[in-house]
Amino acid sequence: MKLYEYLAKQILAENGINAGGGKVATTPEEAEAHAREIGPCAIKAQVLVGGRGKAGGIKLADTPEEARERAREILGMNLKGYIVDKVLVDPKLKINRELYVSVALDQQAKKPIVIASAMGGVNIEEVPEKDIVKRHVDIRLGVHPYFGREIARRIGLTGNIARQFADLVVNLYAIFRKYDAELVEINPLAVVGEKLVAADGRLNIDDDSLFRHKGLPETKEGTPLELEVRSLGLAFVQLDGDIAVMANGAGMAMGTLDTLAYYGGSPANFLDAGGGASVEPTAEAIKVLLHTNPRAMFINIFGGITRCDDVAKAIVQVKTSIGIPVPLVVRMVGTNETEGVQILKEAGIEAYRDMGEAARKAVALAKGA
Repeated sequence: MKLYEYLAKQILAENGINAGGGKVATTPEEAEAHAREIGPCAIKAQVLVGGRGKAGGIKLADTPEEARERAREILGMNLKGYIVDKVLVDPKLKINRELYVSVALDQQAKKPIVIASAMGGVNIEEVPEKDIVKRHVDIRLGVHPYFGREIARRIGLTGNIARQFADLVVNLYAIFRKYDAELVEINPLAVVGEKLVAADGRLNIDDDSLFRHKGLPETKEGTPLELEVRSLGLAFVQLDGDIAVMANGAGMAMGTLDTLAYYGGSPANFLDAGGGASVEPTAEAIKVLLHTNPRAMFINIFGGITRCDDVAKAIVQVKTSIGIPVPLVVRMVGTNETEGVQILKEAGIEAYRDMGEAARKAVALAKGA
């Protein structure tokens, strides 16, 4: 489970890390009131998605009145599919340097890993590997100040900033363990005069441990459409293409997306209908996909536990009840294939056996051929 920035920074502050002292607002008037206490500030959209600054989700304000107007601009905006319903009013910092530090779970090594760089900020993904320090943690020993001092030295910190950094690494690892985290990250970790301030914060908690953290508010990650489809028990991720996709199995769904892209198409979503999905959930998922107004739809079924005739019945049910107003391509092989193909044929729908042929057809139809 991902926590909003304001919750992550609240936990950082409770565990000895300077997180700036920002306050949450849900209305422009609240933002104005907070700005009167804080002074010049940054108004930051609280959504579970990265790249807020580049997308217009972070704006600066020098006066309370400006803070009110900046909050008015951000609240309600659609930020990468997420509707902003709250903002964080954070103090405006005079930043001398931006660092990066995190503790993450290294799945391959099966150990926590501390990652740090003297080149933090919005373009951390572009920092050369040679400028990033990584060190695994022996969970039997944990993280002590000497560990933090070594990381500080390796990224070129000295003096009082290095000492603060060493203590911060200890505290960050303590948060990682205390909250059963998959990731706790500060980017940027701002050098403000002689102080270190967590200008941003992320905390992702292992879903399987949430029963131990009942005091945390539950956050649901996903756009409204993603949450709607997931409520049907289906795995769904919204993309920005124009070909709606349904497949059964995560591997099949990924292969379908790759095949469409190979032939020049642009998938509108990832939808794994899973194994054994019944007629009704499948029909509901198709209806939701149609509401996204795609230029074409591609249903790719390799029947195992999923039965082709059940999928065919769902397709026909949607066609009969609300209609399918976009070009539809179906590829269907496997369990009860003959029955499924016959059901589609009686409804005037052709089914393909070859995935490549079907994908080419879907791409051509989406392009208006």
